[in-house]
Amino acid sequence: MQAVVDFWRAYQSTLAFAIVNAFFGLSTYAVLSAGILSFASVTYAAIGGFVGARLVLQTGIDPLIALPVAAAAGALLAYVIALIFLRLESHWMALASLALILITRVVVINVPGVTGGVNGLSVPVGVSLGVLVILLAVAVAVFWRLSVSWYGIAARAVREDPAVASSLGIAPRRIQTIAFVISGAVGGLGGMLLALVLQFLSPDTYFVNIAFTMIAAVVLGGSYHWVGAIIGAAVFTALPVIAQAVIPAFQEVANGVVLLLIMIFLPRGLVDPRAIRLRRAARTSGDAS
Repeated sequence: MQAVVDFWRAYQSTLAFAIVNAFFGLSTYAVLSAGILSFASVTYAAIGGFVGARLVLQTGIDPLIALPVAAAAGALLAYVIALIFLRLESHWMALASLALILITRVVVINVPGVTGGVNGLSVPVGVSLGVLVILLAVAVAVFWRLSVSWYGIAARAVREDPAVASSLGIAPRRIQTIAFVISGAVGGLGGMLLALVLQFLSPDTYFVNIAFTMIAAVVLGGSYHWVGAIIGAAVFTALPVIAQAVIPAFQEVANGVVLLLIMIFLPRGLVDPRAIRLRRAARTSGDAS
């Protein structure tokens, strides 16, 4: 029993960060599912985190009440960004979103009244692991419902070929705008949750490291299904911890080797709907014969 307690204490924070990273991965997947590669989720996380944290500090309200505000702030900003970014070609959009991360850091440093500037912002409240699990369960339910709705079908069509989708009566720009708003809401929520887990925010909290986490989680888990973002976030978060415990002297090497093996042998990620469908079809044809 004591071993279980010790294990829980040792890896409780790892699980908390894995859940937060899952929100970042889902935020990235939301736009990728509509054929858009964007790192703007970092900016959504920043506005959600700082607005939510400042609201809690100024009013003393329960952090759970501030979570919808953080999500709404991220969604509103995402809508504004969509109006600008959707005028760009895909590769220029990705570059613009990277530039947006740099702009976000400059804004954070130069608005000390909201962000604390270079000194950062202390957040003297936290969030329990149970609440994180419940919120992730809600996010899973929402993304599952979206995947089987008219929006999910339209988003997949837009991702495969916007011209063909348009000929079928689907408005690609509208679908991609919705994808941006969903990404903004999830990213803003994830930013607030990160603030509650860390209990301190600085200009470096929402920077390129989160962008790398987002894209790595989606690529590792699989960019063709929302479950991939969650599994990828769990793997990406747990891998350094496991490597540190097993082979601490070669931790970084082990991380790189595992990531390379996944990308080489599972290029579509750990969750590949196409491979699953092919296996089912092969099994069905084998049973029929």
